[in-house]
Amino acid sequence: MQTTNIFINGENLTPDPLGALYWRARETLIVSDLHFEKGSSFAARGVMLPPYDTRTTLMRLAALVKKYNPACVISLGDAFHDREAEARMESQDADTLQTLLRQSDWLWILGNHDPAPSARFVAETVHEKQIGPLIFRHEPQAGAAPGEIAGHLHPCARVAAEGRMLRRRCFAVGGEDNQRIIMPAIGAYTGGLNVLDAAYAPLFDSFTAWVMGAEGVYPIGREMLARDPGNVVSVRTG
Repeated sequence: MQTTNIFINGENLTPDPLGALYWRARETLIVSDLHFEKGSSFAARGVMLPPYDTRTTLMRLAALVKKYNPACVISLGDAFHDREAEARMESQDADTLQTLLRQSDWLWILGNHDPAPSARFVAETVHEKQIGPLIFRHEPQAGAAPGEIAGHLHPCARVAAEGRMLRRRCFAVGGEDNQRIIMPAIGAYTGGLNVLDAAYAPLFDSFTAWVMGAEGVYPIGREMLARDPGNVVSVRTG
């Protein structure tokens, strides 16, 4: 297991193989792009997917909360796939989320998929939040952004390993002196945008992809990464 900590703007953050960050100094768990009820959203448009994505995502969340027992959980936007997602959530899943909300203080950051506060799962809700030297928002801002922790792009990395190419979700960490992190999506049905895509160019002069494995998170330099086949233009993942 090779998971080491990442220092962002002087703060020590632990990346987790499930796709979260733990900020031990503040007892804070950070997650991004849960996209609850993405499956039922697709089903409403005639694209039939197994309707278990919300439950799978909640299982990941529950495992993280059990592991770290955080005082606070920060969700970096797009927790709900659309404005009707919370109403479509099955009662068992809604109860699980309410239980998690009672176990810690929660902070919902609004995203492009959930631009208004939740009426059913009430907690502090903002567009962005600065806590100490870190700033939390959904969409990363172009240019220098010291201390930024953001989501939205669902970073993935394609890397050669053991004679084959693997594609895995990752934390995109970079800027001068590791200034920012773009978080991977945790949602079970979320796609991923290759970190070599042009969408990342305004954010990083250089970066490291911290790639999620089964038991750890592994820093991979840009020189070891590959583009997706046919990857010529940006693809929206959210």
